[in-house]
Amino acid sequence: MKVMSAMPAPTQNDPITDLLKTAKNIAVVGLSGNPLRPSHGVAAYLQGRGYRIIPVNPHIDSALGEKSYASLLEVPEKVDIVNIFRRPQFVEAVVDQAIQLKVPAIWMQEEVIHEKAAGKARRAGIFVVMDCCILKEHRARFR
Repeated sequence: MKVMSAMPAPTQNDPITDLLKTAKNIAVVGLSGNPLRPSHGVAAYLQGRGYRIIPVNPHIDSALGEKSYASLLEVPEKVDIVNIFRRPQFVEAVVDQAIQLKVPAIWMQEEVIHEKAAGKARRAGIFVVMDCCILKEHRARFR
């Protein structure tokens, strides 16, 4: 797990715990409408824990009862975490949109690694978690 912080000092010793306690809206980029896909299972878990899930996928109309948006730039509300379920070659464009929207945190799921994009996000003041599952981290902290 690679955790790279550029966010203000957390209220606890663990910035991931702080993030997961304070976040409300999570945009899941690459969320699949297929319940067998990992992105769907992770988003359903988070939704079941009280987070508002905002699907971002131009190929679906909705997922988990929520309207899907073609890009982050179309999401009409504040996003607290951008959770990325895309191959690394697509990450930089997502990070650029998150920077434009001033999203406070970007979470790249397991095996999603893009050092250049992570560095760009950190320089913009965004908290970055890379190559790490948000579901596993939530479960480890809030059983």
